[in-house]
Amino acid sequence: MSVDRLKLGEFEIFGLREGYFSLDGGAMFGVVPKTLWEKKYPADAANRIRLALNSILIRTPAALVLVETGIGTKTDQKFSGLYCVQIEPGLVASLAGAGFKPEDVDFVINTHLHFDHCGGNTFRTETGEVRPTFPRARYIIQKGEWESARFPNEREKSSYIKDNFLPLEESGQLDLVEGNRQIVDGVEVVVAPGHTARHQCVRVFSAGQTLCYLGDLVPTSAHVGLAYIMSYDLFPLETLETRKRIYEQAIGEDWIVAFVHDPVHFFGKIRRNNGKFVFQPLEVDFIG
Repeated sequence: MSVDRLKLGEFEIFGLREGYFSLDGGAMFGVVPKTLWEKKYPADAANRIRLALNSILIRTPAALVLVETGIGTKTDQKFSGLYCVQIEPGLVASLAGAGFKPEDVDFVINTHLHFDHCGGNTFRTETGEVRPTFPRARYIIQKGEWESARFPNEREKSSYIKDNFLPLEESGQLDLVEGNRQIVDGVEVVVAPGHTARHQCVRVFSAGQTLCYLGDLVPTSAHVGLAYIMSYDLFPLETLETRKRIYEQAIGEDWIVAFVHDPVHFFGKIRRNNGKFVFQPLEVDFIG
C-alpha cells in the first residue's frame, strides 16, 4: 500500500484512501447529459460510477489533523451491497501506512455529516457499543450542519446515520463551530454552501502555499466544470456561486486542491482555459 504525500511549506499532507463505493452517475452529474459525463466516468450496467473515499491528513508542527473519515466499518451487508462498498485498505490501515495511529490524531474535521464523509468517526466494538475511532481528537463540525443531521428533513434523512456522530457528543469530543474558524495555526474551516447549507471546506496554508480540501463542493476532478453539479446538492445555485468565488481565489493564489471522491487524483490545481475552468494534475511523492 502506498500513500500520496506532498509538502506544503512546513506542513506534510498525506492522501489517505479508505476504499471505494458507487453512486448513480446521473445523480452525480446532475443536468449534464450522460453522453458527456460518461466520457469522464464510464458507468456500469446499473448506471453507477465508482468513487473513492479520500481523506487527507495534515501534519503541522503543532497538531495532526484528519479531514473526513469515509463510510467506516459499521455498515451492514444490505447497505454495503446497495452502494458497492469496498473498504480497501480501510482508513485506520491507510493511516498506519502514513506512520500514525488513531490515538495520534488531535483533530478530525468533517466537511458535513453525510454517511460517506463521517462514517469512520466511530466504530462498533465486539460488544456492540459505538465509540469514537480517534480517542484523543476533537471533532470539528459546523453547528448548522449538526442541527440538520440531528433533525433531518425527508429528503436528507437517509444521508444521515446518527451512530456516525451522536457518540461524539456523548464522549465530550464534539466541537461545534459557526462560520469560518481557525482550528490550529495554518488550518481553517471555511463555510462553502451548496451541497448542504453549512457544508465546509478546509484551507491549509504554510510558508506562502495553500491547499484547499473541497469536500462535496467539487467531489472529483471531473466536477471542476461549473455545470457539473450533483443532483444531491440541496442548493445547486449556491454551489455554482461558491465554486466561482473559490475558483477565482484558487487560480489567483495558485492553490492546490484536494478531492474527496476522485479514484485517481487526490490533489491537483484549477486552471482557466479558453474561458472554462479545468483540472490540472499534480505530481506527488509516495511512501510505502
